[in-house]
Amino acid sequence: MTRVAAVDCGTNSIRLLVADITVSDGAFGAGATGELVELDRRMTIVRLGQGVDRTGRLAPEALERTFAACREYAAVIKELGAERVRFVATSASRDAENRDEFVRGVFDILGVEPEVISGDREAEFSFTGATRELKGRADLAEPYLVVDIGGGSTEFVVGDDHVRGARSVDIGCVRLTERHLLRDGAVVDPPRPEQIAAIRADIEAALDLAERDVPLREARTLVGLAGSVTTLSAIAQDLPAYDSVAIHHSRIPYERVREITEWLLRSTHAEREAVPSMHPGRVDVIAAGALVLLSIMERIGAAEVVVSEHDILDGIAWSVA
Repeated sequence: MTRVAAVDCGTNSIRLLVADITVSDGAFGAGATGELVELDRRMTIVRLGQGVDRTGRLAPEALERTFAACREYAAVIKELGAERVRFVATSASRDAENRDEFVRGVFDILGVEPEVISGDREAEFSFTGATRELKGRADLAEPYLVVDIGGGSTEFVVGDDHVRGARSVDIGCVRLTERHLLRDGAVVDPPRPEQIAAIRADIEAALDLAERDVPLREARTLVGLAGSVTTLSAIAQDLPAYDSVAIHHSRIPYERVREITEWLLRSTHAEREAVPSMHPGRVDVIAAGALVLLSIMERIGAAEVVVSEHDILDGIAWSVA
């Protein structure tokens, strides 16, 4: 058994998982066994990718928000006595000219250098984290399509006992919102039809790219990860507050995803903010994230999406064990 800490720093949020992991021989293969016991899991909206699509740089205020969260996480890691720490940074820090400033700041706080991983590696971590618990379930047929809808990018992985194909494409809830829904620094609320059409066009073009490397339509079970998907599950269940237990491995039928997405696209900021399970940091970007999921389901003809709270963060933890 090894006590590990995994940090996933994306475009919109930074997350921490501290866990005890016991592995059997060869437990890092897609079909192997092991046990992960969660000790602490937390998320902070830091919007690290603020403006990156436009400026190519990480904003000073975004860096400071991220470093503040790192200081909080460092205290948790020390208190719980994690033996090994791995910090993985994804889309925003891949794109930024000044990512060295980000790397130095994280190292000073946590004592580990963040690994700015490729989109393909990000996809592999997501697949491992999301599917390890699903193996052997008779009600969920293989192969799986794991879709991780982040702030700056979306990762696609198809696999069963091995990964058949993986691809990261630059569509995410923050990137699409900033690219198409900002006017004079504020989010257009609700978006106009031509703005929605422009988002749709970006998503469809990205799906075309993903299909060059990933056999999306071969999948028999769609597994959705990250905040846009888990928030849709909370809305679909009409939860009075965000409840990770109720959300984990819940299922959302296609028609319900379509209904919620259409409502989000015509709703106002105040209406979305009033949803009790909605994190304040997702209010302005959730509509774009929901549209990504809906478009994927339409592309592959998925009848439902299985929602997982275990994702890239869990995959990182397994890798460091």
